[in-house]
Amino acid sequence: MQTPFRQVKDGSIIKRFDKTPPAIKATDVVCPHFLELKWATGCPFDCSWCYLKGTLRFLPEKAKPRIKDFAKIESHVRAFLALPNHPKEILNTGELADSLMSENSGRPFSKFIISLFQAQRKHKVLFLTKSTNIKSLLEIGPNEQVIVSFTLNADEVARKWEKGAPRVAARIEAARKIQQAGYETRIRIDPLIPAPSWETYYIKLVDQIFENLVPERITLGSLRGLQSTINGSSDKTWLKYLSESSNWGKKVEFTVRYRMYRVLLDYLAEEYNYSRVALCKETKAMWQKLGLDYRKVRCNCIW
Repeated sequence: MQTPFRQVKDGSIIKRFDKTPPAIKATDVVCPHFLELKWATGCPFDCSWCYLKGTLRFLPEKAKPRIKDFAKIESHVRAFLALPNHPKEILNTGELADSLMSENSGRPFSKFIISLFQAQRKHKVLFLTKSTNIKSLLEIGPNEQVIVSFTLNADEVARKWEKGAPRVAARIEAARKIQQAGYETRIRIDPLIPAPSWETYYIKLVDQIFENLVPERITLGSLRGLQSTINGSSDKTWLKYLSESSNWGKKVEFTVRYRMYRVLLDYLAEEYNYSRVALCKETKAMWQKLGLDYRKVRCNCIW
């Protein structure tokens, strides 16, 4: 078996995400080891449960947006794209930053990075965002080497814990425009929170999505918190929903998570005949309980 490609040069720009070990025990989380394109760090939206508050805690800027040197990014990306006989990959630009956070600057990241990827036909670049700053993407037009994925939540949840992010309806409208412009468009509903009336909230969100677009795939994730995230969060009101341990921090209790996933999976299948759904950072036991094969996972960050 071929050893997975690890990184370009010093790994500061392109590196394999491998922080989750293979899922062996029932409580181990499943997360395919995708490639990160670490062009920046931070996010302007300041969501209460943002894991960047823990992940970036040792940086001087912490979770404030910081963009790296474009010349270095270009050098590392070109080196990767020139690798001979390398299997096709998706490079995720949204693991350590919101992918569209620099779009209103004098040099939008989207235009810069797409110009590099569109010169070849093997690899793709993934934009993962809560932003509605899609002007540059619409100007560029459809590109088969680009995937755009929007992270959503129920409006009632977002208004309480994602106060700095665009309204959910605006994100959905941005996703609609992106798909109509010809881009492959994915959706993440993450994190699911079992707040009062959660079933009504999330069913309404699914309906909102499908009234506007049919995503290429949907990835579901439930509320989770690494200890570093919990320590770095100033608003800890969401912690009351976490009670179970995994190798990826605290989670919502198993039977409650199962109920949330089951409701949404069944509704998507019955109402929209839609089954292109996967789970994010979820345990091996949960995949099995839901009757899903984690070994054939097709979640947000991979092909």
